[in-house]
Amino acid sequence: MNDNAGKVFFVIGSPRSGSTLLARMLGSHSQILTRGEPNMLTPLAHLGYYAKVDKAPYDAILAAESIREFVAELPGGEQDYIDACRAYTDTLYLRYLAAHPGEALFLDKTPAYALILDFMARIYPSAKYIVLTRHPLVIFSSYAESFFDSDYQAAHDYNPIAERYVPAIAKFLRDAKTLRYHVVYEKLVADPAPVLAEIFDFLGVPNEPEAVNYGKHEYEGKGLGDPIGVGQHSRPTTASIHKWATEIAADPARMELCRGIIERLAPEDLELWGYPVETIWQPLEEAGFSGARPKPKKLDRYRLQRKAIVRLRKLVGRSGALRKLLERVRLGADVLLRS
Repeated sequence: MNDNAGKVFFVIGSPRSGSTLLARMLGSHSQILTRGEPNMLTPLAHLGYYAKVDKAPYDAILAAESIREFVAELPGGEQDYIDACRAYTDTLYLRYLAAHPGEALFLDKTPAYALILDFMARIYPSAKYIVLTRHPLVIFSSYAESFFDSDYQAAHDYNPIAERYVPAIAKFLRDAKTLRYHVVYEKLVADPAPVLAEIFDFLGVPNEPEAVNYGKHEYEGKGLGDPIGVGQHSRPTTASIHKWATEIAADPARMELCRGIIERLAPEDLELWGYPVETIWQPLEEAGFSGARPKPKKLDRYRLQRKAIVRLRKLVGRSGALRKLLERVRLGADVLLRS
């Protein structure tokens, strides 16, 4: 297994987590090549063997069953399929890197990868992963402000971003056997130089302190990402680090929505992200909003259901037989409900 010979590494973070800022600093290193959000692995993860798309110009359900049957007859079974997926992305990554002979490493920073981390750990088990987390309500607030004209309810209805990304990344931090370095955004922007030095050491490249000043380095700006916020500065800044607290706390409807978001997140996941329940409301309290922290609520039907779901998910994760049974049930439901 070549696994790119360590030439490709990944930054994992949700949308609006500051991953573009981190990628710009890392990409300012003389040995690191990057390009905004290649998104190569996301479609590959949904070809049908592990996951499938809900809608496609072909029968996705039939395709998923067929590819699983085909892979089962390969000499190496699932490992042959994994090798084939890796051969596809290796070809693209390494040829892109070869076209830039001055750099030794390629950085793929694609936020959507946070939702396919189990797949990535199979395809690139030896790769290095830099995991970036940020206060969940900052991520949600930035998402609503940036893409929904400050309509928090519409943003949440369209994409409950915190509820999707916090559990996925927390599971990776808790369970994955891959090499990873965890970065907390607020610590990164408060004192970026030592954090970058540790990351460069993790990657096995010399420390280049000037990478903090990413604005002084040439950047093509191709691909997706967040060029607006990052482009306003030439290095990390804490200028707006608590701006979100005012935007949320000034609106009772936003506050209630955000309380619900935090209540739906598992305390152990928030702890792994670096934002324990005990202190997660602290930024709002520091901004002068003493009523931010919700009062403890009674264990009602909803909370009992949530606890049951969390425990059942853990049970399914430990039992391969139960997972296979549920997958067959889901296949039957997909067929019956197909429009």
